[in-house]
Amino acid sequence: MAPTIIGYARTSTLDQTYGLAAQLRDLEAAGCERVFQEQLSSVDKQRPELAKAIDYARNGDVFVITKLDRLARSMADLVKLKDTLETRGVTLKILNLNIDTATPTGKLMMNLLGSIAEFEREIMLERQREGIANAKADGKYKGRAPTAQRKADEVKKLKAEGKTADQIVVELGISRSSVFRILRSE
Repeated sequence: MAPTIIGYARTSTLDQTYGLAAQLRDLEAAGCERVFQEQLSSVDKQRPELAKAIDYARNGDVFVITKLDRLARSMADLVKLKDTLETRGVTLKILNLNIDTATPTGKLMMNLLGSIAEFEREIMLERQREGIANAKADGKYKGRAPTAQRKADEVKKLKAEGKTADQIVVELGISRSSVFRILRSE
């Protein structure tokens, strides 16, 4: 059976009809036989059409996107998606970057992108830690007080009144694990 060229197109909002049309045009020009499309933000936890596209992909297929940001939320997300496709024997092709993981150069470019993203993230986290340390030294950073801990007295009072953990969760709007953590600390 010949490999299938699968396309995936996404825009963040329903208003971006021209952006979606451009992606669909480019995917068709790239020879995509099956195209999955959706119009929702990449920060949405569920991207059902992406899940369907990945599920549809079989060994030897090619998964095509027009731009990197149409597929992944972050470089870590991209690497995870690329690994998922790779495990299934599917190669990834990113049209605007001319990257094709079926080639050694394409694999190298993906690994370089992943390494650069990881490096940038580590630098950002290091700066964040330094900033927090400086703010703490200046007395400007106290950190966020745990929400549930602020309700510890109420949790203990309700428990003493004979309420169950589930009733306390509903009444105070905190997690079940927080209730048990507070009760264990008595």
